[in-house]
Amino acid sequence: MTADLFAVKPTPPLAEALRPATLDEVIGQSHLLGEGKPLRLAFMSGKPHSMILWGPPGVGKTTLARLTAQAFKCEFIALSAVFSGVKDIRAAMEQAQQNLSQGKHTILFVDEIHRFNKSQQDALLPYAESGLVTFIGATTENPSFEVNSALLSRAQVYVLKSLTEAELRLLLQRAQTKVLDKLEFEDAAVDTLIGYADGDARRFLNLLEQCNTAAGASGTNRVDAKFVENALTLNNRRFDKGGENFYDQISALHKSVRGSHPDAALYWLCRMLDGGADPRYLARRIIRMAWEDIGLADPRGMQIANDAALTYERLGSPEGELALGQAVIYLAVAAKSNAGYMAFNEANAFIKQDKSREVPVHLRNAPTKLMKELGYGHNYRYAHDEPNAYAAGETYLPEDMEEPGWYQPTPRGLEGKIAEKLATLRRWDEEAKDK
Repeated sequence: MTADLFAVKPTPPLAEALRPATLDEVIGQSHLLGEGKPLRLAFMSGKPHSMILWGPPGVGKTTLARLTAQAFKCEFIALSAVFSGVKDIRAAMEQAQQNLSQGKHTILFVDEIHRFNKSQQDALLPYAESGLVTFIGATTENPSFEVNSALLSRAQVYVLKSLTEAELRLLLQRAQTKVLDKLEFEDAAVDTLIGYADGDARRFLNLLEQCNTAAGASGTNRVDAKFVENALTLNNRRFDKGGENFYDQISALHKSVRGSHPDAALYWLCRMLDGGADPRYLARRIIRMAWEDIGLADPRGMQIANDAALTYERLGSPEGELALGQAVIYLAVAAKSNAGYMAFNEANAFIKQDKSREVPVHLRNAPTKLMKELGYGHNYRYAHDEPNAYAAGETYLPEDMEEPGWYQPTPRGLEGKIAEKLATLRRWDEEAKDK
């Protein structure tokens, strides 16, 4: 009898083999699935509802969608927004209509819903509204920005979180119980794997599977940290170069510098470099921090930020990254002032809403005889010819404009000296008026 090769089922990946079959088997998301929590109550309600599952990769979005279909005894149709279009949506709706004619409701799962454009998302609306399908979308991006408001208003958003270290250790125990029963992991190896998994259960299980394969090939059943480093290809941690995670980390870096916490600033800088952020982009942001948050309290900060950017251009990675690190340390410990930043913004806002004011005659340029006859530049006082190189009482604003007082130097760093000087100049102005 000839063996039927096509009847042999391939061994599923570890992540698929351990996919939870019931809600109680799900590891993580206790804030949604614990007793009395939103998704647990939704499952107990007996009626499915449209939802968007928002969270990082490998936290159970697809699993929860499948469990929803199973719990409510619905047919399950899955689409990937990466490969599907309006034609695929219509085909899915035709299948849903057939399911309905047989007395079965359909759950339509769209993975990476943020990849659908507006017209594709709009194509889902009438079917979700009519109740033909219960829509479940999964996304790693903020749905407020990536999902149409009309579709968003018809779905409950659930925020999923990365798995904690304790939850990943629990996942390891389950893997060892069900599949990897012959493999032993030293604590340091587990710590390394958990670090590189970065809260992603699927990545963690894939790393465990690679360990199992490598251990089998080398004839060992014990995995230590050195074995992990040598045997596996450990990629960078999760990092989205254009998504919300990117801007959250940039925000954390900027606020750590502003908050004068050099260790936190270094942490976020190194996290972004480790994740693949463009160091040139980081250099530009560091220069911005110097001008916005240190300003004239310590002008050396601006120079150091610029020098760090130039150093990176000359040395590249990884040597040039040290200069960026030194720059964020300096900016974090430097005296802080946003006085110049605030003054510039206030002046800009004033100009945008103000009328066009004439330049005072005594400040105008007078390159021609006619202009001189018209009084251009007349009675202008040359500051260098005045006592202390300051023309006390002179005016420089338009004649009908009051002193706005936009720039208010802080008492910190060099700006403390600037504040003292400005106070002296204002006193001289008052004394000149009294003469």
